[in-house]
Amino acid sequence: MSDSTPTVGSPAELARALDATGYLADDGVAMAAFLAIRMGRPLFCEGEPGTGKTSLAAALSEAFGLPLIRLQCHEGIDAAQALYDWDFPRQLLHLRTLEAASDGTLEADTVERSLYTERFLLARPLLRALTEAPCVLLVDEIDRADDEFEAFLLQVLDENAVTIPELGEVRAATPPLVVLTSNRTREVHDALKRRCLYHWLEHPDLAREVAILRRRIPGIGAELAGQVARAVHSLREMELLKPPGVAESLDWARALRELDRDVLDAETAAATLGAVLKYREDLERVARAGLDRLLAG
Repeated sequence: MSDSTPTVGSPAELARALDATGYLADDGVAMAAFLAIRMGRPLFCEGEPGTGKTSLAAALSEAFGLPLIRLQCHEGIDAAQALYDWDFPRQLLHLRTLEAASDGTLEADTVERSLYTERFLLARPLLRALTEAPCVLLVDEIDRADDEFEAFLLQVLDENAVTIPELGEVRAATPPLVVLTSNRTREVHDALKRRCLYHWLEHPDLAREVAILRRRIPGIGAELAGQVARAVHSLREMELLKPPGVAESLDWARALRELDRDVLDAETAAATLGAVLKYREDLERVARAGLDRLLAG
């Protein structure tokens, strides 16, 4: 692993490095990621589910040979879940061992100091990112967290350091490369966005989606890749509860390859539509619209 931040000469060079991992970045993504790296700023990626936000962090990790540390946000997440906790069962066992060996001569201050050491510290993703950097820190779906957690995260990103009362300050020798993602289920506060470089990710255009399918699925032909991509683009234009993302395109194409299909017909599409649509209402809506129309693209 490198002992310094990743370096890259240009957005085009970064795009080639990401391409080598299988992530086909458009010009906008390559530029945003390049500037985030060069300026040492977090990259805030927002967009519909399935547009490649999380995959970008994984691709950056692979391209630079850095560990990927992921913090999955959820409703109610707090600082302890994201930063650190103490291993209470091991501390209790340690205390009992000390008591058994001391013949009742334990000093409270000595015991307390022995309990709160790195030996019993459980590092959560944010603390790991500070101590293991250089690395890629993925803060996934920050829009699921609440305002208090956003404020805490903002402080960590500003200082690249935290204070553990029992141990003191922990500061990153090399700031992690931070990627935050949001599906925009709610608006993230301006203070956090201002700390970051921002990029809105769209679903790929038809040609790029075909290229992604052909890159990621060995053996898929141009005709099948084109049919799947066109069908998925048609699905995204419908008023669905959950429009399919690139991940669903890949799942559908893989399912068709498992069936040894080289073309997508209406019968096969009907049988495999569960690979790309995940809600009954969406399946029914597409069935009413007609699969022949869908495949006509």
